[in-house]
Amino acid sequence: MERAIKNMKNTDDVAALLEGMELIFKKFMDILEKQGVKAIDTKDANFDVDLHEAIAFIPAPTDDLKGKVIDCVQAGYMLNEKVIRYAKVAVGQ
Repeated sequence: MERAIKNMKNTDDVAALLEGMELIFKKFMDILEKQGVKAIDTKDANFDVDLHEAIAFIPAPTDDLKGKVIDCVQAGYMLNEKVIRYAKVAVGQ
């Protein structure tokens, strides 16, 4: 992260900065996964109070999206099958 921040000050190439930050994030997530941390999957998921924190309820575009996660505002994480941060989501109603 220190190198990324240092390079941000010395370049105007936004695409290169983004690529660098994505590589650092991926490497960081790989290290966390080896320690038992994993992201809570919210894509096309049913709303589950044990994993998700509903911060908004929005009208579902279709009936099959009622009670499902429509948007993830902030990712949630689990450590060895225990929630350490709930995923903040918008739920269809």
